[in-house]
Amino acid sequence: MFYLEMDPSGISQYVILWNGSENYWSSGIWNGQTFTRVPELRPTDAYSFEYVSNTTENYFTYTVHSTGLISRLVMDYNGQIKSLAWVPASNGWMLFWSKPKEQCQVYKGCGAFGRCNDKNSQHCGCLEGFSEASFEDWNLGDHSGGCVRKTPLQCSGNSSAGTKMDRFYQMDGVKLPANPRSVQAGSIDECETACLSNCSCTAYSYSSGCSLWLEDLLNIQEQYDEAAATLFLRLAASELPTSQSKKGSSIRGVIGGIGGFIVLLSIAWFISWRLQRKRIISAAKTVSDGNLAAFRYGDLQRVTKNFSDKLGSGGFGSVYKGALPDSKLIAVKKLQDLIQRDKQFRTEVSTIGKIQHINLIRLHGFCADGNNKCLVYEFMPNSSLDAHLFHSSKTDLDWSRRYQIMLGIARGLAYLHEKCRDCIIHCDIKPENILLDDSFIPKVADFGLAKLLGRDLSRVLTTMRGTRGYLAPEWISGIAVTAKADVYSYGMMLFEIISGKRNTDHWEDDKPGFFPASAVKNLMNGNVLSILDPRLEGKADVDEVIRTCKIACWCIQDEEMNRPTMGQVVQILEGITEISMPPVPKSIQLYSGQQQQVVFFSDFSVDQSKTTQSTFYSSSQNESSNSTTSKELLGTAYTQVLGTEHCNHSRHHRSKIRAFLNT
Repeated sequence: MFYLEMDPSGISQYVILWNGSENYWSSGIWNGQTFTRVPELRPTDAYSFEYVSNTTENYFTYTVHSTGLISRLVMDYNGQIKSLAWVPASNGWMLFWSKPKEQCQVYKGCGAFGRCNDKNSQHCGCLEGFSEASFEDWNLGDHSGGCVRKTPLQCSGNSSAGTKMDRFYQMDGVKLPANPRSVQAGSIDECETACLSNCSCTAYSYSSGCSLWLEDLLNIQEQYDEAAATLFLRLAASELPTSQSKKGSSIRGVIGGIGGFIVLLSIAWFISWRLQRKRIISAAKTVSDGNLAAFRYGDLQRVTKNFSDKLGSGGFGSVYKGALPDSKLIAVKKLQDLIQRDKQFRTEVSTIGKIQHINLIRLHGFCADGNNKCLVYEFMPNSSLDAHLFHSSKTDLDWSRRYQIMLGIARGLAYLHEKCRDCIIHCDIKPENILLDDSFIPKVADFGLAKLLGRDLSRVLTTMRGTRGYLAPEWISGIAVTAKADVYSYGMMLFEIISGKRNTDHWEDDKPGFFPASAVKNLMNGNVLSILDPRLEGKADVDEVIRTCKIACWCIQDEEMNRPTMGQVVQILEGITEISMPPVPKSIQLYSGQQQQVVFFSDFSVDQSKTTQSTFYSSSQNESSNSTTSKELLGTAYTQVLGTEHCNHSRHHRSKIRAFLNT
């Protein structure tokens, strides 16, 4: 059904086709180093790429230079091309990137009369009044068969005496289906009449004009942020909530006949309700006293109104809003995926429950009723950081507030890494896991990926998690993963806080780019305000912007020993420690073209005449100390010359993907 092939028009790019005819994605042309719309395919120490185009053949190859690294590029059944790498530690494949980036961009990805929502863990579902055409296929993840009506339309041969006219179900905030047909209509009522008069019409929309859809509806997307519209879906009258039916009348008659039994059940329910309320009040008092409370699953169903107010969802479960009897708002994470859920549950309860810090989310309680496991957190009224950075044309985050958010996150991570009895590595730092309270104070959330380590930071994590785009290189290189992996993720996130965009959503000269590369280039050129979020209109402290750009670049150094600790990041942001110009990481040198010798940072908070010059990092040893306040760690720092090869590989692993065109 889905095909990845060279552009048949002869352009030097790849395209993905549905059924060999509908082109819904292209890689962008080859610019000599990568395809312009796939910035992830940039040359690194681990990979190199080559595109060959001549009179007899066109093909693209990539070479893996890292010994032991296994990677593959596949055209998946869901319509996305995916790049994966084998991770021995977790004995599985890790997704690096996929194109199109969002599942909902795949043509007919959810089939006819399906709806797509990229903000849900289950992307596809059926429209109101429809059900899966093949339940077995949907369970296997194949949604191409789409959905079918539960009740036929009352039109043409389906109509009969006494039946009501078809009606319309209103769907707000959606991306309209593909293949609309424009008709003349002076009002929304005329547009509705035009649809009802055509038995093939399945939906209509009216904004600047009237659009009808005939036969199947394709590519409907819910919670659409760009140019969302309202669609009116045609359904049989019996499918709408206000319809009355003989079945409903029969049910009411049966209920009336067993009224006495209902009374007995009501009494039993009232007794159960009183006992449940007593338990919830007791749990609420435990929470108010600052202790970890144990909830029953039924109690959480009640305080969340049967999990009806969904705040969001992720790979490990969905989060719902609730309220305790004392009116205290809570957020309940309902864990999913039995195997991983159990491990995350034990980790979060044993670590977060003991941790209290203003920049870390507070765990109030938990539930462990059989297979139903939940975590109860404090409620954050301002949602997560990504909602303010990426999903609005306006922003509540001026530069001063952003700077305080960067500092708060750094303090929270420094506490996890250096102040707890055991070092706690978060493993999944990203804007989605930074929550904001009513004063926009940041709270680091979701420690489900964290592992407790001893003070020996070289211990290897036995399992691996995280989100691509924020993962440090050592996750797949076989090097021991330490707290410096969080530092790398923090650095990537700093770039996004500065720009207000995803690092991979950056455009320069009308071409897709990689924001950290652009930030480094402008930092070196002394033009940092040009990389600032345009919504700030240039209103920012220039020195602070330069400082945060330098910190971000230091944090994403290829070698973990060259990155600062989070405690040192806090000192720099607080103005205690000065930071100097960083070297350009190898991973983005090809974009910035900057190579030079630089020093890391020096202390200006102590008497300069008494400051002892010392090496911050040693090229032949691990970190000499975890302390971030020692004078020995302050002073002229590690000097690095970029371009030096750190290892020699005895063999190369080569994989090729070729697509030939007859000439």
